[in-house]
Amino acid sequence: METPRVRTPRWRRLPRRRGRWAAGLAALAVLAGAGTWNAAADDGGPAVHRQDRMMRTDGVSLDTSYFTAGGTGRRPAVLIGHGFGGSKDDVRVQAEQLARSGYAVLTWSARGFGKSDGDIALNDPDREIKDVSRLIDWLADRPEVRLDAKGDPRVGITGASYGGAAALLAAGYDKRVDAIAPQITYWNLADALFPDGVFKKLWAGIFVTTGGGCQKFEKRLCAMYERVAVSGKPDAAARALLTERSPSAVADRIEVPALIVQGQSDSLFPLGQADAMARAISGNGAPVAVDWTAGGHDGGDLETDRVQHRIGDWFDRYLKDDKNADTGPAFRVTRTGGVDSTDGAALTRGASSDTYPGLSSGARSVELGRRTETFRNPAGAGPPAISAVPGVGGGLARLSPLGVGLSVDFPGQYARFESAPLDEPLSVTGSPTVRVDVKAGRGDAVLFGKVYDVSPDGRQQVLPSQLVAPFRITPAQQGRPVRLTLPAIDHRFDAGHRLRLVLSATDLGYASPAEPTTYTVTPTGPLAVPTAPGLRTAATALPWWIWGLPAAAAVIAALLLLTARRRTATPAPDPALADVPLQITGLSKKYAGAGDRYAVKELSFRVEKGQVLGLLGPNGAGKTTTLRMLMGLITPDDGGIRVFGHAIRPGAPVLSRVGSFVEGAGFLPHLSGRANLELYWQATGRPAEDAHLAEALEIAGLGDALARAVRTYSQGMRQRLAIAQAMLGLPDLLILDEPTNGLDPPQIREMRDVMTRYAAGGRTVIVSSHLLSEVEQSCTHLVVMDRGRLVQAGPVAEITGSGDMLLVTTARELAEPLVEKIAALAGIGSAARTGDGRGLLVRLDGATPSGLIAELVRLDVPLTGVGPHRRLEDAFLTLISGGSA
Repeated sequence: METPRVRTPRWRRLPRRRGRWAAGLAALAVLAGAGTWNAAADDGGPAVHRQDRMMRTDGVSLDTSYFTAGGTGRRPAVLIGHGFGGSKDDVRVQAEQLARSGYAVLTWSARGFGKSDGDIALNDPDREIKDVSRLIDWLADRPEVRLDAKGDPRVGITGASYGGAAALLAAGYDKRVDAIAPQITYWNLADALFPDGVFKKLWAGIFVTTGGGCQKFEKRLCAMYERVAVSGKPDAAARALLTERSPSAVADRIEVPALIVQGQSDSLFPLGQADAMARAISGNGAPVAVDWTAGGHDGGDLETDRVQHRIGDWFDRYLKDDKNADTGPAFRVTRTGGVDSTDGAALTRGASSDTYPGLSSGARSVELGRRTETFRNPAGAGPPAISAVPGVGGGLARLSPLGVGLSVDFPGQYARFESAPLDEPLSVTGSPTVRVDVKAGRGDAVLFGKVYDVSPDGRQQVLPSQLVAPFRITPAQQGRPVRLTLPAIDHRFDAGHRLRLVLSATDLGYASPAEPTTYTVTPTGPLAVPTAPGLRTAATALPWWIWGLPAAAAVIAALLLLTARRRTATPAPDPALADVPLQITGLSKKYAGAGDRYAVKELSFRVEKGQVLGLLGPNGAGKTTTLRMLMGLITPDDGGIRVFGHAIRPGAPVLSRVGSFVEGAGFLPHLSGRANLELYWQATGRPAEDAHLAEALEIAGLGDALARAVRTYSQGMRQRLAIAQAMLGLPDLLILDEPTNGLDPPQIREMRDVMTRYAAGGRTVIVSSHLLSEVEQSCTHLVVMDRGRLVQAGPVAEITGSGDMLLVTTARELAEPLVEKIAALAGIGSAARTGDGRGLLVRLDGATPSGLIAELVRLDVPLTGVGPHRRLEDAFLTLISGGSA
């Protein structure tokens, strides 16, 4: 017997229109029997039963999994789609959680992904979206699924990115869908990949690579991509093809409750895409809530636990008719609220409002002046300015509220307009706009607009969320004011800071005209910044334990950006040091506000070829500051750093011979390991043959795993992939910060082998680590620092062999009474057998080594050797304490 609805909302009483293909769909044919059942349980709920089966639809086999848990009554159903390049396996955890919450959950691998066959058609209504409707048909025949009418199951759809678009499209084409929760997805794919008629070439290339290459796509799509990629400019046919496969094509048909989750760190599908879907769906009379998370396609924290909990509440309200379910505010945005002083973790809090403000609410005017600036589009559009670099710079997007940001605009290739210092803090939520008059020397003007947060002294600029907006201004639009809409952000500009509008001729992520020309830009009005005055920020900050600081992305992007900057005067190379990987002389650095305390004080040491140098010291010793100065990220107050005889300065060419890895490297999860490395190298702009990809991969030892998606990697494999990325180009000097963090003992041993193999070729490795036992085994030399100063430097054996502990080896195991006699000798502090029984660890307490040997001979101890023994831990503690360990 069917369970009746408690209430039929207005949007459910609308005429139930079928799509142009939905009526009379044939039942799904099941391949190869009834499928496979599995059960899983945990302490948090009933066992989850999973049924795997291949389903046949229109000659295509779809790999599906069906999840249920507990009871025999009818329940609502949920479909979960996966991201582009993924499979149904990516959403298994969420499926099990929803099943335990009382839903029948069906997941599937879309055409061309996982074990499903067929060509990728980018959510074509007659292919992928028709498949979704067939899956709904199958759910309607399940005895445990709640029905609204014969053949009409109570069903919701959720999914991220590609799966999120499938949810929106299915709601538009199949009126049996009752609620949706799309995440970090697109409303119009043409607008996402061809914004304002500018080709988003880097992300488009990632799309094709992630899908397995052009040959995996429907022929029309492959031909379209290759045509646009060659010309560098999208045509009308390309826009039409992507638009017809976008949710915007059925904007007037999506009439179901929609929870829209979009990422702030997302240069692929920015917040404007979510704004368009929210306005359209709410305009149809359906309930809509919008949630801006901290992460996105560029990285950062997707807040998975919080978001999935909210999706569950959303479906409880609109699928189970639970009136007590808390669906949350109409609008919520995650904000960074400082740094936890105990562990350095970023703190976040939510800001919310009872209505969705859109992207232009509460606009305030910020004057930029009216001067005219002229700049050039360089021949070949290179070198390009850099903002977001997918998979490389993405982690930086979430650091901007903390005052950290890296970007580059090349002199002579951009116009800059700046506000006066702010009298009070300014919180911007939405898309700033500005009117400008643009003229081009020839043809279209293609510009890239961004708003920086500039520090009071003008020395630091931060690009919020690393976002930029492209604009194509045709000759017909030139010579009169045009309105430019800049990227949507949520960012606080502090008092005393300035807003800097930059219009650049190039950007790494986009295709620009190859022919050189001159652009002239004049602002004709102020910068209008939305403030969303109805937003209320939570009173207390919540610790953000998940995303941390993706420092690897920051270091990689920093090297990429800073080496591209125009160089200042640099001391001449020292020929005598041409073969010396590193020499540091009198290095000192003191941070502002630190009083008389130096982070690094008069530090000097030298590293030779083939060495694996361990950089040791307690917290606050100055190790990180030293590494940052070594990589050209900060400038020392005094002293010098020479790498192969060249002085290190921001932008020093010799930095191309330095590779670096800092814990926390981020990769695009749906790309293979090899594809991630190739993409990174392309972003550097250096020739492909200089990458030495094969050599780096051989040293990293990843084997066949390189062809697998990174999401399948273990922590150890991700670490090795990150080090392989640092080794691209086979840098002569490799810097590794905590490379074994979070690894288990076998993985640590593998990482040790990687470092040893790399240095064996005559190159040099510097490793900073807290695992003293690992440093002792993997390093040949040590530099020990304490309170910014050098304590000791030299070979590991020399540093560990200078204590008062002797290792006595014997030909046979010694009896305990004999060991006790040795321990009782005058001048002996203690004596203890080693683990194998054929040795003694003897601590001298006044006796000399020669005196000990004489006594051992007198006692007829079968000596085979006597030598100094001290663990690195003992030596380290002795050195930093100034006394005996």
